[in-house]
Amino acid sequence: MDFEKLKVAMGDLEEDVVIEMINEVMSDGGSRAQEAMTACQEGMDIVGDRFATGEFFVSDLIFAGELMTNAMDLIRPALSSASGEGLGKMILCTVEGDLHDIGKNIVRAMLEAGGFEVLDLGIDVKPETIVDTAKSENISIIALSGVLTLAIDAMKSTVEAFKAAGIRDEVKIIIGGTPITADVCPIVGADAWAINPADTVKICRGWAENS
Repeated sequence: MDFEKLKVAMGDLEEDVVIEMINEVMSDGGSRAQEAMTACQEGMDIVGDRFATGEFFVSDLIFAGELMTNAMDLIRPALSSASGEGLGKMILCTVEGDLHDIGKNIVRAMLEAGGFEVLDLGIDVKPETIVDTAKSENISIIALSGVLTLAIDAMKSTVEAFKAAGIRDEVKIIIGGTPITADVCPIVGADAWAINPADTVKICRGWAENS
């Protein structure tokens, strides 16, 4: 199996090639599933880079997210049966007042490809719901997404809700989306921010591996 070819195919959004190669990987039960997942992740990094430079557009990101999701659906049985590969659970959602989910869904596919079990709470999620879920599921990594400017206030309210619950020090919170910048992060009170899905994965992976 040429995993470099799989990486390039993912980066070039060659759906037929990616799915054919993933099916080939799974033909023996998925003994090299981890390598295939890594290749897909590296291919998605290429997609993210091309989007950042303007070579790819939002429509390409949407397609890439769907392709990654399809690839992971095929390969997940082999990954879930492998011991020690998972990075644990984390929460992902679009904050209260915001109904956008394209970016969130792309990030979810990449986080799952990166080894996380993502508890996707959906869109327009209240701070109390996020806090209650983190407590009940014992989750320490929270990813908040938003596209509208009002999402900044909702993100800040979510951080404040964790403080009010007395567990702010027990969680890491990353924010992302169109209005998010380095200046916004301290205003919200988050631990990190990302505008690129690949950066989100890298930051969350670092937290999980060092916890």
